[in-house]
Amino acid sequence: MTHYGGRRGQAERDAITVEIGYALCSALFAAAVVFGAVAGPALLFELPHTVELVLLRTGLVLAPVLFLARVISVLVRFRQGQQPQPSQPGRTNPDS
Repeated sequence: MTHYGGRRGQAERDAITVEIGYALCSALFAAAVVFGAVAGPALLFELPHTVELVLLRTGLVLAPVLFLARVISVLVRFRQGQQPQPSQPGRTNPDS
């Protein structure tokens, strides 16, 4: 946001768009893998009804939780990367 009024340049907007797309796609993939790993046996094999129910519900709970966690972690990491880094990490006093 180096322009007057805090407007973002085209490159910054493009970078944010790409990062949001990456966050959503990687989160969708991770959630699908977790759901498949947890609920897959219940869908593929003949298991007792209680076991099938537990596996399906566990998969249905874990997948969206992982999706949100992945999206948030990617976007927070991207935002932290946007902040300027100190030239001398660890130094708080200019006289030190």
